[in-house]
Amino acid sequence: MIMTTSDIAYTPILPEGWTRPRGFSHAVVATGTRSVRIAGQIGREPGQPHIPAGTDAGTQWGVALANLVTVLKSAGGEPGHLVALRAYVTDIAEFNSAGAAIGAAWGKTLGRHFPAMTLVQVSGLIDPNAKVEIEGEAVLP
Repeated sequence: MIMTTSDIAYTPILPEGWTRPRGFSHAVVATGTRSVRIAGQIGREPGQPHIPAGTDAGTQWGVALANLVTVLKSAGGEPGHLVALRAYVTDIAEFNSAGAAIGAAWGKTLGRHFPAMTLVQVSGLIDPNAKVEIEGEAVLP
């Protein structure tokens, strides 16, 4: 299935015989004229010195994803231009239990757009209260 956003052609890849993944694509073929690499965004609201202690993973995911989209829009892109995301979490079990909040944040921020994605558990992030960091790549027209 080829999807287009302006002058971007975006084709999610699903190898023959594989089950469609939930919430991401295994690979994406994208064509455009400019690429944007977005640095890792954490769940800290702009202007906050630190993430408040006790902020749950679902809330942090929503803020981090919104921050990523804000940076992308500042570069002239839109959520549909994203071709890859890499997410780092400090606790996979907490991430999994926050599935409903993460899904809601995804829908609000990216809709039904599912770039290629990697999710990795790490021992810590730059902010001592951070539980999530998301970086991205986009191809713009």
